[in-house]
Amino acid sequence: MQAHILPARHGWHWVRDAFALWRKNPALLTFLVFGYWLVLVLIGSIPYLGQIAMSLAMPALSVGIYNGCRAIDEGRKVGPETLFSGFRQNLPEQLKLGALYFTGTLLILGIISVFDGGEMAALMLGKSQLKADDPNNDVLLGSLLAGIALSTPLMMGYWFAPLLCAWGRISAPKAMFFSLVACWRNWRPFLYYACALMGVVTLAALVLSLVALISPLLAALPGLILPLLFMPICFASFYTNAVDIFGPINPPRIIDERV
Repeated sequence: MQAHILPARHGWHWVRDAFALWRKNPALLTFLVFGYWLVLVLIGSIPYLGQIAMSLAMPALSVGIYNGCRAIDEGRKVGPETLFSGFRQNLPEQLKLGALYFTGTLLILGIISVFDGGEMAALMLGKSQLKADDPNNDVLLGSLLAGIALSTPLMMGYWFAPLLCAWGRISAPKAMFFSLVACWRNWRPFLYYACALMGVVTLAALVLSLVALISPLLAALPGLILPLLFMPICFASFYTNAVDIFGPINPPRIIDERV
């Protein structure tokens, strides 16, 4: 599966195209994204097995959002049931993908715990709280930086993998390999993309801060609306960078007719 090497400016194009996609059907895209988070929270609340089940379900649920993005992009009308359409697309490999991502996360936490005595893992699991005067904060900072360095290749391997498994019908390890290579070869547009997203968020926060100086009540409503706009556009940008780098990844016809 060939990944195109794109110029840096395409990082901004992904954000721009995601916003255009959201404008075509904001209600559906917003429902899919927040429905995705709601389902994951409900699955994660299952005693003992919640975290594992959540990791296994994550790829298929994310494919449901991408199916919705593709339908909007092609001008087709689909309903809320699209959120679960990913479970009909190469599900065994998507479950393997979730298991690989979960295992990789555990390995990273295990490596970090060897050096910080489990402080970072306890913080992430909510078993401890960060305190300003804690002498272990320097150790936690080092653990955080190490975690970012170790998890970046894992995130790169996962980035396009759900789509490649579902639409490209390839195995989970192969999808993670292709995703890792695609991200590595396109680090310039991804850097531009990250800067563009941070720029949008910073600008919005600056505007809200200025409005809050005039009237805190006036700034409250935009502060609530901003996540409703940003999160769907952010997820739509995952779709736009995938189709820009890999081109159209056509799923099987029987699945395409259902979603």
